[in-house]
Amino acid sequence: MKMLKSTLAVMTAAAALGISSFAQAGATLDAVQKKGFVQCGVSDGLPGFSVPDAKGTIVGIDADVCRAVAAAVFGDAKKVKFSQLNAKERFTALQSGEVDVLSRNTTWTSSRDAGMGLVFAGVTYYDGIGFLVNKKLGVSSAKELDGATICIQAGTTTELNVSDYFRANGLKYTPITFDTSDESAKSLESGRCDVLTSDKSQLYAQRSKLAAPADYQVLPETISKEPLGPVVRKGDEEWFSIVKWTLFAMLNAEEMGVTSKNVEAEAKSTKNPDVARMLGADGEYGKDLKLPKDWVVQIVKQVGNYGEVFEKNLGKETPLQIDRGLNALWNNGGIQYAPPVR
Repeated sequence: MKMLKSTLAVMTAAAALGISSFAQAGATLDAVQKKGFVQCGVSDGLPGFSVPDAKGTIVGIDADVCRAVAAAVFGDAKKVKFSQLNAKERFTALQSGEVDVLSRNTTWTSSRDAGMGLVFAGVTYYDGIGFLVNKKLGVSSAKELDGATICIQAGTTTELNVSDYFRANGLKYTPITFDTSDESAKSLESGRCDVLTSDKSQLYAQRSKLAAPADYQVLPETISKEPLGPVVRKGDEEWFSIVKWTLFAMLNAEEMGVTSKNVEAEAKSTKNPDVARMLGADGEYGKDLKLPKDWVVQIVKQVGNYGEVFEKNLGKETPLQIDRGLNALWNNGGIQYAPPVR
């Protein structure tokens, strides 16, 4: 990947100097506005999250988060460019400044949040690691996988979590690692491994790409907590706040019943004080973020609220057919929750 050599040189020099972040504080928004677009790091092809469609356009919930950031900053969700990154490349690309935000099914962990010069801006999708098997294997539980050969994507939290799970349950396994999720899925399909393990959302996505998806099942166990969300460089609170509140705006809009279809009407005529503040009809809540008054209107109008984006990319009418589950709003049986605009 381009820039890797120069990036590694910068990282080495920075490490020698004790520097944990390579971007100057407060510089990201200025740089984004100057170049006229948001550079967004996404996966190298994960249906429902970020994958090229038939026309080559990157689509998915992770891609839509970046479109929402562009809508907030520029009033135009199209002012975004995408860098497709595998698991090994993603953090280097963000640390080096090659991308402005990483929105790529990436798990929020303590080491990533505290030791890599990065900071997570929220949770787009609450997930957990699971196992995908061919039904011919004849197993119905992960605890029946003793002695299995397991395909794992390299450079992910999955490697450690699977190792911990098998050790804790007195099971043995043989790992086979791959650089991309597609390589892992093809190896399961070819019979090179018995099991594919990853975040459950990724398993559903990969299953949808197999020649005979109905021949495969995701086992019931969820063996870890995998909160997935957008990441930015540490040390730039201004940009961090914009990305964080973009996601919060999408969640709050769903909770308040504000959709892409009614947002403009609500902005003009709402009698609800909370909605009026959120949509810029009352107060100057975009000013503190250095965003226009109608920043939330543009996000919801052009991209959608959180529920709309979820259903469009992951929901029952898509090949993935994923239930909202934990990703339902807090007042509807889930744990998705955003602080108020006030």
